[in-house]
Amino acid sequence: MSLPDPIDRFFESPSFGVVGASANPKKYGNRVLRKYREKSLVVYPVNPSAGLIEGLQALKNVKDLPPETKSISIVTPPKVTEEVVREAVEKGIQNIWMQPGAESAGAVAYAQEHGVNVIADGSCVIVVLGIRSPKAWEQE
Repeated sequence: MSLPDPIDRFFESPSFGVVGASANPKKYGNRVLRKYREKSLVVYPVNPSAGLIEGLQALKNVKDLPPETKSISIVTPPKVTEEVVREAVEKGIQNIWMQPGAESAGAVAYAQEHGVNVIADGSCVIVVLGIRSPKAWEQE
């Protein structure tokens, strides 16, 4: 059994951003970030008002992500998600995973109109990373 193609494509990125990362270990923005780190993936927290999150310097916005970052997880309220998606499209982000609760129909449509691979079906990156490794890792 393999992961759906959109998820495989998402994990082909050399690094990842977590938009809405939180310093509070009880919040999903922190849990998502920790799961990436647990899997030894290169990840960048994005939060305009945070300093250090899990020992990593938070970036102010999507535009600050390094150019090799092609995938982001969004853990924000839907209204903020819409702004984040516009920023991501401008930045050239190729894959967006809207965590459960972050989804916005408008944001999904905008991303898809711009050719972005979108995961916004209620799937949770924490669950997926906890169950199996994406195909891209099997080739290592």
